[in-house]
Amino acid sequence: MNIVLFHPTLGLRPAVRQAADRLREAGHQVWTPDLFEGRTFDTVEEGMAHHEEIGKEELLKRAVLAAAPYSERGLVYAGFSLGASVAQTLALGDHRSRGLLLLHGTSDIAANASVDDLPVQLHVAEPDAFETDDWLSAWYLQMGRTGADVEVYRYAGAGHLYTDPGLPDYDEEAAEATWRVALGFLDSLQEADTPPNADQTGE
Repeated sequence: MNIVLFHPTLGLRPAVRQAADRLREAGHQVWTPDLFEGRTFDTVEEGMAHHEEIGKEELLKRAVLAAAPYSERGLVYAGFSLGASVAQTLALGDHRSRGLLLLHGTSDIAANASVDDLPVQLHVAEPDAFETDDWLSAWYLQMGRTGADVEVYRYAGAGHLYTDPGLPDYDEEAAEATWRVALGFLDSLQEADTPPNADQTGE
């Protein structure tokens, strides 16, 4: 699959590049846009302050411009936390989107958003101060109304950014479980894109 993977509010940290490499090793083509133009942060508060300086509209503009060269191929949009919210916005606005993989985050849904059985998978800690139970319940219902086909996976006791080995939030067991399920999700999208009689040998 062709995947655009957006970084969290801490910026394009090594964990994002490592995740992209893991996806490439599984046979996917991956792009990791740097929406913060080289800036990285040690705390969520610092990253959020920088995000506010940039502004939501400018951040989305950067994301759209980064994804545009590849969107005709049919992208899977993916992201971590803030990047997941960006990925969701782009996926719901791109009729060629093949899927949406959300790690640690979601976003508001436009009232007029509509998709045709878009496969969506969300992985999030339980509990998560940034993704409360009430919010996730409402989000799930709204995504269903848009026409998305949604799966949600919760990881009890994990920190918010539990897939990042460089952070106190890291939970190895939850992270590895997330990647197993996420890679299976991407494989299912690949299979759905492959014509039934396609030559699998490449000859």
